[in-house]
Amino acid sequence: MGIALLKQNFQDWITQQWVILFGKRINRDQHEWLIGPFGKTNGIGKKFIKQLAETENLVIDDSERSKGILQSISQLNLAEEELNRLSKEVIDFYENTSDYNFDLNVKWNPIFKVFGVLLKILFSNRIEQLNIPIENIKDSKVLSSEIIQLLNSETAEIKHTIWLRAFKATGHVVYSGVYETGPIPTGQTCVKAIFPLPNGNATVILYPSVGENGELILTSSGKKIGDSGFYFLLNDSKGNLWTKFISSFKDELVVSAINEQIVAKQSLTLWNLRVVNFKYTINNKM
Repeated sequence: MGIALLKQNFQDWITQQWVILFGKRINRDQHEWLIGPFGKTNGIGKKFIKQLAETENLVIDDSERSKGILQSISQLNLAEEELNRLSKEVIDFYENTSDYNFDLNVKWNPIFKVFGVLLKILFSNRIEQLNIPIENIKDSKVLSSEIIQLLNSETAEIKHTIWLRAFKATGHVVYSGVYETGPIPTGQTCVKAIFPLPNGNATVILYPSVGENGELILTSSGKKIGDSGFYFLLNDSKGNLWTKFISSFKDELVVSAINEQIVAKQSLTLWNLRVVNFKYTINNKM
């Protein structure tokens, strides 16, 4: 059995050891589709971006040009019929995310709210990651949003796209995620959102489809390793790679264009029970 790295915060060690005990040791070469950047033990947040650039000898793009979660919507490999039906406003949002502002509404299921409080106390505030608001937020303009691209120092090719979201009032990081697209073992092209954690990451793999009204639907609802879904990954003290697939945890995000405004509704469920709902109202800065 593997042992998590000992020289780190005790809470982090416990959670990593849980992944090792109940997860699976995997081969990096055979699971390349799942691999993404790992965080270090001294915090994530904005520190991670600089650390990743230094580790991989990359350059942070500081240009003022528009930047998107996707370089092109074609990266989703949607069927031609779906691509033609997809809202042009939604396409522009994904290709030019930095041009948009966000308002946020959060609604928790009271049953799970205590777990959100514990997550915030034990992990989120300290590591500056997955800092989900606990209170049911109705105020507007709570989040700032920034797209940061890390470039190959020689070719200027985009190596990593990071979406950094923070509370406007405090500057505290809510999410620092690396966004990629690519095929999973089933052959489906998916969106991969990688949230670095100490010695590992939490990765959500979402399958894209297009609704009848041109909305983009991203779902993680697989049943086993190799499907879309929620994964923990980490390195143990000897550098072995482990993963834990959480089949009971589901994520659905629906991004629609409504009355010249983009609305994204996200629902997280556990054991088929709603945990928390997010509603993002998205407006072009222009």
